[in-house]
Amino acid sequence: MKAVIQRVSNASVTVDNELKGSAEKGFLVLLGVEKGDDYADAEILAAKVANLRVFSDENDKMNLSVLDINGDILVISNFTLCADHKKGNRPSFTGAAAPETANMLYEYFVAELKRCGVKRVEKGVFGGDMAVSLLNDGPVTIILDTATWIKKEK
Repeated sequence: MKAVIQRVSNASVTVDNELKGSAEKGFLVLLGVEKGDDYADAEILAAKVANLRVFSDENDKMNLSVLDINGDILVISNFTLCADHKKGNRPSFTGAAAPETANMLYEYFVAELKRCGVKRVEKGVFGGDMAVSLLNDGPVTIILDTATWIKKEK
């Protein structure tokens, strides 16, 4: 499971000009679910995101988590994070999980963020043609991949 985490002042997602989700100070998370990912991936990634210390403390050091600042998280499904671009110029997406599995793990990841203590978690529309807006704060952008912590065949 892969995630691009962007620290934001605000973010929102619309589908057909209708607001579907938003976040104020906190994170925008783009989430890619790969073949072989499971509940353990979602659990470890949610805990890492919730506890990622990239917000400034009173000494202006990145030492606080989204939990510490009572921040929001907007989660957007993004299968293109699973692109294989080793050959040629057209990426292959065969490494992405099947839509049914990906949606199940996407929803589970959102639930895990809440279980970790994030009070406001909103999301986009799985598989939808979404317009995502954000004001990146910093900019701070972190890429996480559960393959770093969980060793398994993919």
